[in-house]
Amino acid sequence: MTRVGATRVGATRVGATQPSTTRYRQPVSLFWWTKRRSYLVFVLRELSSVAVAWFVVHFLLLVTAVHDGPAAYRAFLDWSATPLVLVVDLVALAFVVLHAVTWFTLAPKAIVVRMQGRPVPPRAVAAGHFGAWVVVSAIVAWVLVVML
Repeated sequence: MTRVGATRVGATRVGATQPSTTRYRQPVSLFWWTKRRSYLVFVLRELSSVAVAWFVVHFLLLVTAVHDGPAAYRAFLDWSATPLVLVVDLVALAFVVLHAVTWFTLAPKAIVVRMQGRPVPPRAVAAGHFGAWVVVSAIVAWVLVVML
């Protein structure tokens, strides 16, 4: 029993008592989300936003280095070639691919596409997204390899 004072909201009289309302809470492991695949993918997808932010920062550093001239650009390239930055970039790339794949598989649930009054099957919508991703990636790879 806890004692209710006269200043407490809802107290009827000084010295009135109420039953305690504490409930037992079972302890939860810090890694509870690793026990189910759906939770794990969800948490990893949320964490992948940090990798996306890293790529944005890395790109902005590149733009700044190019703007500052050849010496700054060379210093940026040397820094980017260090093992730590390469490992961070590879891990970030894996997270960004996870982010893209989970986004493209989520898109059919967020978008209902209709053709001739009928809904397009969700797999077809996802296939269209993945197909566009492959085409754009192939064009970018071609530009980087052939044109440069």
